[in-house]
Amino acid sequence: MGQDDFGQPVSFVVQSTGTWEELQVIVNAMLQRMAQNPQLTNPDTDLKLNKPELKIDVDREKIAAVGASVEGVGRTLETLLGGRNVTRFKRGSEQYDVIVQIEDDARRTPGDLADIYVRGSDGTMVQMDNLVTVRESVAAKELNHFNRLRSATISAGLAPGYPMGDALEFMEQALREVASETPYDLDGQSREFRESASDIALMFVLALAFIYLVLAAQFESFIDPFIILFSVPLAICGALLALTLTGGSMNIYSQIGLITLVGLISKHGILIVEFANQLQEQGRDKLEAVQEAAGLRLRPILMTTGAMVLGAVPLATATGAGAEARRQIGWVIVGGIGFGTLLTLFVVPVVYLLLSRKRHPARVTEETPPGEPAVAEA
Repeated sequence: MGQDDFGQPVSFVVQSTGTWEELQVIVNAMLQRMAQNPQLTNPDTDLKLNKPELKIDVDREKIAAVGASVEGVGRTLETLLGGRNVTRFKRGSEQYDVIVQIEDDARRTPGDLADIYVRGSDGTMVQMDNLVTVRESVAAKELNHFNRLRSATISAGLAPGYPMGDALEFMEQALREVASETPYDLDGQSREFRESASDIALMFVLALAFIYLVLAAQFESFIDPFIILFSVPLAICGALLALTLTGGSMNIYSQIGLITLVGLISKHGILIVEFANQLQEQGRDKLEAVQEAAGLRLRPILMTTGAMVLGAVPLATATGAGAEARRQIGWVIVGGIGFGTLLTLFVVPVVYLLLSRKRHPARVTEETPPGEPAVAEA
């Protein structure tokens, strides 16, 4: 069962098999650690043992002496103070509940127990305050459970530019220092972030693997796709730099932008590598081929880069409802494509020279009789 996260992004659930008082000690220590971190704002918890209550201790010896029973005492207190639905009656077409309970004015203070009586064995009425002792104490307003364990949810806001991942790592480290054996869980936005982070990482790996296999089938090589995908880390560096400069953070939206960036930036490497391979098959040297390929493919690379960047600018500068999500995706694409393209034009040719295999020009295998097509062999 989940908890209310107070509408704040950080929702850290501390669980315990001990008493509520022991859990409160751990929660108070956590709040003190959070107060030392200025990046966490408005720390709070749903476990507050400050609700006044009255505890009634039953004196079994006195009850036995007057001939009453503990069950009778408990039933009397339950009925007169809490109320009991004893029957129903009908009047016309309406049905009403009959509730037995004393008036509100007669059950406001602990001294009102003197006006409540219980019947003894000989039929005499005994005052309730002679049989029970009332103690004033405090208790929690609500006692929450999470995964069937007693729990307290600690919530906090995030300062601008403070990532959710760093906040959760701080909370986990603080709990290890306070009570290392105490179990914990996440709820609300924190739980969604942690689950989505693991899913996004898997999707990112699958995206790279899928693109690699497709390129390997297209180029009939396991080396050329690696050269093309070498531009991906360069684009990611540009995306992270753009997020840092604009005050963004690594969240679900920026991670979606990174996955999109993998497919967009791979196109630049494809243009250079494919054309360089064709030039080698025409008899060009590897260095000459990659230099000419980078020069001839510069204009289409810059044109597509400009189109993608300008198309993402409205996302990066969006305003209004949902603008926070669109800006994260927009800046990832703008920074990744812009910075990645700039470095791809220099890095991919260098990696091509180091890793690509030398391709031999096409040649005719044997002399062909007149009238028959020549068979070329790579």
